[in-house]
Amino acid sequence: MCLAIPGKVIEKYEDNGLPMGVIDFSGTRNTACLSYTPEAAVGHYVIVHAGFALQILNEEEALASLRELTRLSAFMEADAEEKAVAEEKAIADDDSRPDSETKSREK
Repeated sequence: MCLAIPGKVIEKYEDNGLPMGVIDFSGTRNTACLSYTPEAAVGHYVIVHAGFALQILNEEEALASLRELTRLSAFMEADAEEKAVAEEKAIADDDSRPDSETKSREK
């Protein structure tokens, strides 16, 4: 599965004849090749995968995508935290058993 992330073009330049851009991904900046979207201008939103801007998005689409990615991230963090708590509880439960019970379970 691939995931293209929306970001805002904040700078355009050329590198070895290729159109390039500095893209702001919600505060994190990285470069992307703009060969597939040469019409992208500073202020436009683009979706980027593997270092290439693949499509220009309008601001509404980009912000909706970013909201959903933020929501997904929060869900994944909560799920990971829930799993960590369950694992800690299982370890604590195992540690609280007398040695005879633990040994009999290991057989």
